Amino acid sequence: MKIVILGGGPGGYEAALVAVELGADVTIVDRSGLGGACVLWDCVPSKTLLSTAEVVTWIEQAESLGLASEQPRIDVDLPRVFERVLWLAKAQSEDVQEKIERAGVRTVRGTGSFVDPHTVAVDGGDRISGDVFLIATGSAPRELDTAKPDGERILNSRHVYDLPAVPDELVVVGSGATGAEFAHAFNRLGSHVTLVSSRDRVLPGEDADAARVLEQVFERRGMTLVKNARASAVRRSADGVEVELQGGSIIRGSHALVTVGQEPNIGELGLENAGVRVGDRRQIPVDGVSRTNVGHIYAAGDVTGGIMLASTAAMQGRIAMWHALGQAVSPLRRDSIAATVFTDPEIATAGLSEQAAHERNLAIKVLSLPFATNARAKMVALEDGFVKIVASADSGTVLGGTIVAPHASDLILPVSVAVHSRLNVAQVAQAFSIYPSFGGSIQEAARRLMG
Repeated sequence: MKIVILGGGPGGYEAALVAVELGADVTIVDRSGLGGACVLWDCVPSKTLLSTAEVVTWIEQAESLGLASEQPRIDVDLPRVFERVLWLAKAQSEDVQEKIERAGVRTVRGTGSFVDPHTVAVDGGDRISGDVFLIATGSAPRELDTAKPDGERILNSRHVYDLPAVPDELVVVGSGATGAEFAHAFNRLGSHVTLVSSRDRVLPGEDADAARVLEQVFERRGMTLVKNARASAVRRSADGVEVELQGGSIIRGSHALVTVGQEPNIGELGLENAGVRVGDRRQIPVDGVSRTNVGHIYAAGDVTGGIMLASTAAMQGRIAMWHALGQAVSPLRRDSIAATVFTDPEIATAGLSEQAAHERNLAIKVLSLPFATNARAKMVALEDGFVKIVASADSGTVLGGTIVAPHASDLILPVSVAVHSRLNVAQVAQAFSIYPSFGGSIQEAARRLMG
């Protein structure tokens, strides 16, 4: 079977590996470099920058651990930081390319566009036919008509890596995961950051208790939070930027970073020539096995307008290929997805949140355990964060969980496994954990819920 994949990000290249393993003839059409925006501009670069910012917190904690008598000075060489960030992104893309080539997948550089349901043209020229197609072209930063980025003072998330120095006063518009992560990073690197949220708290899509912890940490570190404030315009001034809020008030800064979501990349795909339906938010609707309204055309990742995560894109791509190639496969369970906001502390979640469970009128029991009671946390002077487990009140089945802590992205795995495998709190509590460890708090929370 001939499979053509448009887009070389996580949804595309993970799907290609599955399809090749099952004996398909696979071609990826990609215009930017394998790994996609996730590797080249978004996930890998931003998380590398956040790892650099994390060092500042380590240094600040040194004195409380008896390692310094006075606070050391930190000089940030931002071009050197970004040189490393972008080098790692390029190296990761090359690793993906090598892996794909070794597996026997062909790659074609360019933009693929449908000319009919079974054919795509690359940059309007060479044509590639296929039996099955997967659209995995990702997304790009959403732009506001009244806040057009110029790449110098008014930035989107891909412009930050061109900054010559740490901004003196950075106004971040948008308090979702991207906005919160960059606000944290530049705050740690020395900017005075003002974070503008249109809602009554930062991270409105996350667990409310987790968001409150992060707000307290942000304010303690000198960040200014402006809540219930929607930006109506961002413009350059003589020596910086002005962010105008609805109501007329102005926030001034040296730079503005606009993070107001992502838009699916569908503009050049020629979907009308293939008969693929597009949703009202310019997304490609799919069913549980990633299939569009056209039976042999699938879509995965950000372009579907769902949960915009690399891990979700990869799973959607794998599911698409398993289904297309006749394998037994279960539909994507959106209520089992795990995600992380890479601030400091990190906020990691798996499965249903407490709020989502209440909205579904589920009978639940919830236990939240602060890390202040954890022996390992005390050893590293960790005072912020908690473990929360949401379980069925009747069966004790783990429905979801939230962890707020450094490296919560690693700690969330046992909770994710419990949600995916429908384990109950007794099964989690009876597994071995290490003492002392952060993970021990997960087991203790499960044990307390057993009663």
